[in-house]
Formats: sequence, structure tokens, C-alpha cells
Amino acid sequence: MKKHIVCFGDSNTHGYCADPADCADGTDRFNEDERWTCLLQKLLGEEYLVLEEGLSGRTTVFPDPLHECMSGLDVIYSCLMSHEPVDLLIIMLGTNDTKERLGANAACISIGMERLVMKAKSVMAWRDGRPNILIIAPPHIGEGLYLRPEGEAMGAGCPQKSKELARHYRQVAGNQGCAFLDAEGIAEFNKLDCMHLSRKGHRQLAEKLSQLVPELLA
Repeated sequence: MKKHIVCFGDSNTHGYCADPADCADGTDRFNEDERWTCLLQKLLGEEYLVLEEGLSGRTTVFPDPLHECMSGLDVIYSCLMSHEPVDLLIIMLGTNDTKERLGANAACISIGMERLVMKAKSVMAWRDGRPNILIIAPPHIGEGLYLRPEGEAMGAGCPQKSKELARHYRQVAGNQGCAFLDAEGIAEFNKLDCMHLSRKGHRQLAEKLSQLVPELLA
């Protein structure tokens, strides 16, 4: 039986490509040969089933007044139940939580992550009833964000808040018995908007996870 890995995240799990020149198809989404989720599937092999659950704009728990259905907390139950039995849940969220309009600092975002993790653990979708969660702190948003139109909408303070997430998430992981990975220095962001993974960044993250995931499922 294949081991089910649910990858729950935002645009960096969906595969948004901020630089069409970096995307083989010239579109705004990396294809199946470029996204980290698909690359992870290829690297892990047929004994695993990697399930993509990425939504652009998704947060941990915060509703976004400008967009519908952005809170991960609102959909984690249905997501996990639709993929049962789940062997591993990978959560990579937090970039969108830094938006100024949501009014959350890094500490509050981490509380949101902990609440999301606790909800996920309570869902009766785990194989043998054993929750198994990996929290990934996204790479740091760069100051170059504010050279792009997207930066104005994101608002002030995003780079600093994103830099503080890893230390808070590490504590959440310890409190909740989860694995933890800090993607800063592992997976690169593109140099246009400084908050979305480049094609190289997708490959880097997949390679790192291909080493880590088997250990978490041993």
C-alpha cells in the first residue's frame, strides 16, 4: 500500500511562477516537471503518493477580507478526510499571514500554525490513528518585494515577520511533537517578487524533502 503524503500550503505549493521566463511553459504555474510536489513524487518513487493541496493566498487560520476561503483551518478537515489514510502531512504556510491587512505579527502567526496543527491532529484520517506532521518555515521574503506592485498590496513589515517565523515554528513543532524544517537557505525565492520559489528553489526543496520524508515514515 502506498504511503499518502499530503502537501498543504499556499502558492509555493500550488506552484505559482512569478517569472514566466523561469517557467518552461511560459505560464504562471510551474508544470509537473518543475513543481516541488511532483519532483518529490518522482524522487520518492511508486511506494509513495504525493498529494498536492496548494492554494494561492492561503493562510494558517486568518480569513482574508479580499479573497474567499483563504484560512487553512477552515478546510484542513475536509482535505485530510478526502485523502485518508494519511501517513504524513506537510504544512508550509506563513508567507500570506504576514500581510499587513491581516494584522498578525510572527508570534500570532505561529499561534495560528499551532491551532492548525492541533486541528489536523484531531481529524480521524490518520493511518493507524497516528498523526505525523512536518512543519516547514518558508524562506524569508526579500525586501525586493517592494519593488513590485505585489509589495504594495502585501503591505509593510512582511520581510521582517517572515524572518521571525522559523524560531516560532520550531517551538510549535516541539510543543506538538511535529517534525520541523527551516527552508531558508535550502530553497531559493525568485529575484522578481522575492516571495515565490524559483524553478531551482522547487528542485532544491524536493531534493531536501526526498531525504527527510523517508525518515519520517520509517
